[in-house]
Amino acid sequence: MPKETLQRIKIYIIAITIPLAVGITSALITRENMTVYSTLNLPPLSPPSFLFPYVWTLLYILMGISSGTVYLKRSNNPTFASDGLSYYALSLAFNFAWSIIFFNFRAFAFSFIWLLALLYLIIKTVICYKKVDKRSAKLQIPYILWVSFAGYLNLGIYLLNK
Repeated sequence: MPKETLQRIKIYIIAITIPLAVGITSALITRENMTVYSTLNLPPLSPPSFLFPYVWTLLYILMGISSGTVYLKRSNNPTFASDGLSYYALSLAFNFAWSIIFFNFRAFAFSFIWLLALLYLIIKTVICYKKVDKRSAKLQIPYILWVSFAGYLNLGIYLLNK
């Protein structure tokens, strides 16, 4: 296998491992408090709790592929690649902290506001990614949709459990 191909594979492995590690670490920190979900009054359309890890795993993989591609194609538009990857890194930090704010602290109102900031960061990421690689931007659409849906759930939980 050519050296260049091995390098690309290595970049994708690292790019996918980063968001998966963020998600796993956050889940480990909140695992004792995730049962709170089943004790809350939930808004309509609330999915069962077993679904969340599967959805997040898929989203983390898409995020990794997307960021890996932007990194590999950064010469297409270095400024937007750098900005997009910076927004992405910040969004991972916000994503990580949201679970802790929501599950461990049960700060439902604040976690909703935090989620809106996360959504803003994801949108900024997509805008930058689009200038580097359109497919990478499109791979973020499920993430935007899921975080928007999570916002609906979060706000509903806040309103129903005051």
